[in-house]
Amino acid sequence: MARSPHILVIEDDRETGALIARYLRDNACRPTLAPDGRGLDEMITTQRIDLVVLDLMLPGEDGLSLCRRLRSRSHVPIIMLTAKGQDIDRIVGLEMGADDYLTKPFNPRELLARIRAVLRRAGTAALTPFETAARTLTFEGWTIDRGMRELRGPDGTRIAVTGAEFDLLQILCERPGRVLSRSQLVELTQGRAAGAFERSIDILISRLRRKIEHDPHHPRMIKTIRSGGYMFTPTVAAS
Repeated sequence: MARSPHILVIEDDRETGALIARYLRDNACRPTLAPDGRGLDEMITTQRIDLVVLDLMLPGEDGLSLCRRLRSRSHVPIIMLTAKGQDIDRIVGLEMGADDYLTKPFNPRELLARIRAVLRRAGTAALTPFETAARTLTFEGWTIDRGMRELRGPDGTRIAVTGAEFDLLQILCERPGRVLSRSQLVELTQGRAAGAFERSIDILISRLRRKIEHDPHHPRMIKTIRSGGYMFTPTVAAS
């Protein structure tokens, strides 16, 4: 069964927040409510969040400031909630890195559609297009056969990889160009909360680099992102 996307809703109006949470929960999402920036800070540092729904009109630190601060430390997708007539705030929010916006009042069904669309674009939905259909993924001559769970080099040679190495490489290939934190990689590959196991990701990355990189000490395909995690840089084709 696909993992339900974890949606953090930053909304100080209890009635609106409860309405959003109830609708998302009824539609296979896992919502968490927070009323302000303090709740955002606590959740983003302790749990894996797939997307943030962020109201711009908040007590204390406003939504624009939170958007800018969140984007400086995370690539988590953000959908802003704005009131009618807040065109300037909406434009500024998008310039600060928000992925989409929705004007209040809104139909919860439209919010759900926006969430699903942003998750698909971001590659962080529980199931990506690659995951639902493609048997093989190819990049720079390398081939991942997901049915046979085999990795083959550009010359067609089968490369010996462990199950954990295969799972990690597959996850990276399914999300090219995305920065994935160690905790995200742990959850996506092992299905457990981050913590003591994050170090295992570094070990697996090192092993994969020795097998697929021309120069493992200066990796070109699996990049380390400072204070972020890892990013798979090649273009990936699915078939």
